[in-house]
Amino acid sequence: MHHHPLSLFAFLALVVAVLGAWTALDLFNRARSHLGSARRRWLAAAAVSLGLGVWSMHFIAMLGFQSDGGVAYDGGLTVLSFLLAVFGTGIAFLTAGGPSASPLRLSLAALFMGVAIAAMHYVGMAAMRTTATLTYRPTLVALSVAIAVVASFAALFAARRKRDLAWRAVAAVLLGLAIVSMHYTGMAALILAPTTDVVRDANTSRLVLAVAVTAASVAVLFLALGASVFDQRNNVLAAVDAGGVGFWEAALPLRAPILSARAREILSIPENARLGGSEIGDRLSPEDLPAHRAALARALAGEADYDQEWRLPATGRWIHLRGRLIRSRSGRPLRMSGVITDVTDRREAFAALADSERQQRLLINELNHRVKNTLATVQSIARQTARRTPDVKTFTALFEARLLALSNTQNLLTAGKWERVDLGALLGQELAPYADEQVRLAGPAVDLDPRQALGLGMVFHELAVNAAKYGALSTPAGCVRVDWSVRDANLMLDWVESGGPPVATPTRRGFGGDLIEATLNRSLNGTAIMTYETAGFAFSLRLPL
Repeated sequence: MHHHPLSLFAFLALVVAVLGAWTALDLFNRARSHLGSARRRWLAAAAVSLGLGVWSMHFIAMLGFQSDGGVAYDGGLTVLSFLLAVFGTGIAFLTAGGPSASPLRLSLAALFMGVAIAAMHYVGMAAMRTTATLTYRPTLVALSVAIAVVASFAALFAARRKRDLAWRAVAAVLLGLAIVSMHYTGMAALILAPTTDVVRDANTSRLVLAVAVTAASVAVLFLALGASVFDQRNNVLAAVDAGGVGFWEAALPLRAPILSARAREILSIPENARLGGSEIGDRLSPEDLPAHRAALARALAGEADYDQEWRLPATGRWIHLRGRLIRSRSGRPLRMSGVITDVTDRREAFAALADSERQQRLLINELNHRVKNTLATVQSIARQTARRTPDVKTFTALFEARLLALSNTQNLLTAGKWERVDLGALLGQELAPYADEQVRLAGPAVDLDPRQALGLGMVFHELAVNAAKYGALSTPAGCVRVDWSVRDANLMLDWVESGGPPVATPTRRGFGGDLIEATLNRSLNGTAIMTYETAGFAFSLRLPL
């Protein structure tokens, strides 16, 4: 009865042990990316993977155990050895799988894992039925357990510390070698004492059985790795979708792409719709297709990443499309993958900003124009007032009153956002200081533009001042009646005074006459007629609106 540690059986056992360790550590890291019940499920999968790898390694290695008699196995103990490996590694992964496991927790986890692996080995040995009794050298048994515990700690530490492939490979090789080393150390501790028992060998071909067990274990472990990769891909796509970004991928030569849910939403593609090879290009306008194809050709040639923004005519959306060529290790192009983002809001914001910078340039120009006009008006008022006043005191009083009238008109314009002023409000403002029974206003709502409002505001101010000084508003019985209407887009206004002192035609034209001539007849292209009847002054206005 003997055992060959360097046989083909030992090689297959090492392969299964390393692959099982790799799979278990990969699933362990998958568990750390989840919470709650999902995390527990991945930890259980990791425990089962490592338990299967350890158990398969032990079974394959034991097939290399040669006996002069037969070798058989107790089914119950064999199953128990498998369960011990799964249970122990499950506790270890659960203990070490927290977000911030301390060195003490890692040590406890390694102790559970190492003892579980050793227990699996020795229970598996106890399940073996052969023509010899099995005893062990305590020192080597203790050494095998120590190897399993130390290697488990190193593997868990490496797996937690780094998540890249290099560290995971180191951890998997360490754990796989430790498992195999533990097994052969345990076998070195074995003492065989031949008996007279006869055991029928249950295996007709040890090598065929070892290969079959290896293939089955490798298949199961690869399925577990596939599930891990699929889950990782789904997590990445879910995170990308949650960020409002769609994912796409297409094999080369360009075929129907794979689109995430968010990508389909951005492109307005139903969930179950079949996709074609030019799915994105078909949604662009004919004018954009040449540029799209040129950018795609550069990306496929490896000259640059695809990075373009397009407008989708069917929906009016703007999309930002990015893609990169993925190559094999040998440099052969494999596929293109990238992201798609809805940038409609950003485009609209930029357009709004551009419009705002234009609603600002126009405003500055208009403000500059209005300031110049206002200064010109003030200059004219000052010149005309100074020409007809005998002293500074009289000039100051008249000039301030006229500036106040101009200011009041501008207040009305400001209230109307410098777009419109109501004619009735303008007249009411100028005649507000006088008694209600002395003022009669009648007419429809008429909107004046800023230029008309400024001009008529000054005219009405002069008319009101003259009426208060010389006309109907200078006596309590006097009355000013203003009627207006609109005919053929022309304002027809009549200012009629009555009940005041007798009126005589002035011998010379004053400031009011000059203002009316300059404002209405020349600036506003209107006509104004002033009549000086004995019964009262009258003013008629015709102004195109």
